[in-house]
Amino acid sequence: MSNAEQTAEGAGPFTTRLTWVLADGGTAVWESRPARKRGLLSVRSAVGPEPHARRADSESIARLRRLNLLAAWAFAVGGALFGVGAGVAQFGSGDATGVWIYFAGGLFFNTGGYASLLQAINAPRRDSEAGALAARSWRWWSYEPGRIDWLSTFLLFAGTLVFGINLLSSLLEGLSTQQTNRLIWAPDLVGCILFLISGHLALVEVCHGRPGVRPTDLGWWIVAVNQLGSVLFLGSALADFTRPATGSVLNADITNWGTLAGALCFLVGGVLQSFEHP
Repeated sequence: MSNAEQTAEGAGPFTTRLTWVLADGGTAVWESRPARKRGLLSVRSAVGPEPHARRADSESIARLRRLNLLAAWAFAVGGALFGVGAGVAQFGSGDATGVWIYFAGGLFFNTGGYASLLQAINAPRRDSEAGALAARSWRWWSYEPGRIDWLSTFLLFAGTLVFGINLLSSLLEGLSTQQTNRLIWAPDLVGCILFLISGHLALVEVCHGRPGVRPTDLGWWIVAVNQLGSVLFLGSALADFTRPATGSVLNADITNWGTLAGALCFLVGGVLQSFEHP
């Protein structure tokens, strides 16, 4: 196939949509998110007026469905637990109950992040000559930073692991102000930044370039709601910095309410994601 017979769209080094001419004169359109989430490829024949969807093989479809549901409900449950934890922190007695609830929610976020990465790793790939999606053998890991879906989900999973450091450190007692900022606040901030970068890449993937508004696209709503949650988490993390001079956080109310609102965004995003399946 020559370069004149295909058109790539995306941003920077990433291709999020590719249109190419088939041997029969028709055209095929591959889009990163629909192929990864729904196992779909759009094909227009040389004589047909309307494009139609070509699905991946049944094994790949079943795999995508299972991973999508696992990721969706893991983030929904994790978001719900984070919301409860924030409520306990704001209105509770100040004991360790909220920390343990956060820790349980973090485990669900870990699960959702890894399931999302597995979906990107094992998504069917395009077969340019056949105009179809080709199945892949199952893998637990890959290194493909040149793919926007892999990089976005990898950063998301990495963010959940960094949050785990923050949550584990929160269980420690007798920390100094410097230790609190280094072991609890800093990992929280780094995790939020990783979530934001991941969300930005996901928006680029959905919009095929500069992020915009696509109100009729379910994938866009999922990514946008989760990105809003990441912004709220970042604001919460910034407000949780402990002042060295006084040993008190900048604003506990912003921390708790920001976490609660961000957690609800991930809860809603997880529920919406459960409908984005093959």
